[in-house]
Amino acid sequence: MAASPLPHPPSFRLDGKRALVTGAGRGIGLAAAAALAAAGAHVTLAARTSEEIEAAAAAIRDQGQSAEALPLDMNDLSAFSRIVEAAQPFDIFVNNAGTNRPKPFTEVPVEDFDAVMNLNVRAAFFAAQAVVKRLIAAGRAGSIINVSSQMGHVGGANRTVYCTSKFALEGLTKAMAVELGPHGIRVNTLCPTFIETPMTRPFLADPNFRSSVLSKIKLGRLGQVEDLTGAIVFLASDASSLMTGSSLLVDGGWTAD
Repeated sequence: MAASPLPHPPSFRLDGKRALVTGAGRGIGLAAAAALAAAGAHVTLAARTSEEIEAAAAAIRDQGQSAEALPLDMNDLSAFSRIVEAAQPFDIFVNNAGTNRPKPFTEVPVEDFDAVMNLNVRAAFFAAQAVVKRLIAAGRAGSIINVSSQMGHVGGANRTVYCTSKFALEGLTKAMAVELGPHGIRVNTLCPTFIETPMTRPFLADPNFRSSVLSKIKLGRLGQVEDLTGAIVFLASDASSLMTGSSLLVDGGWTAD
């Protein structure tokens, strides 16, 4: 008797896709851009610091891959919208730009609250809106990856504003998935634990804080940006074609208990 045909495994390749990554000059954003380019996508790296993203785009091109730089302040919503509207649609959007200003809850000033919420929520919301509107107008499917955090699922001392912003991003992602599913646009969050990046390095330099963090990561080590790249390519690719409205936790087991 003839054997049944074997299922075909999905492709993680992104050849012919266009990707936009915000906050792409360093840390998670830079790693995401490099990983997507290595998988075959043409990547646009957006960030405020033109020198960083120009150098990063050049390094990607030196690898024989396709990349360009887009110097831009993500809080300039009208500029971002104009650029996206004028560009070819982006099949993949890594909504990564974000910030944090840790302080005890009773000491958080209004300006810190506004700075974190404006970038982590307001800018993320309207950046995703601009990308999605362009996709819908072109009749294209796509993958939106909102970079959240394990702190969008648990609380943390001195992180009330950051947690607020990431819980908001989790809710936004689920609501977007409900609305955009009929358009073939998938929306998921990537939720890392503490990753050693330029933003986290000053906090992790405190031995007591570092020890506290490591005590909650069940695998016993801090994350590196390379730990996230497989998950990013997965969410961007057809390998996750039935996944939307979900959170992919890459947290070393932090939220397991």
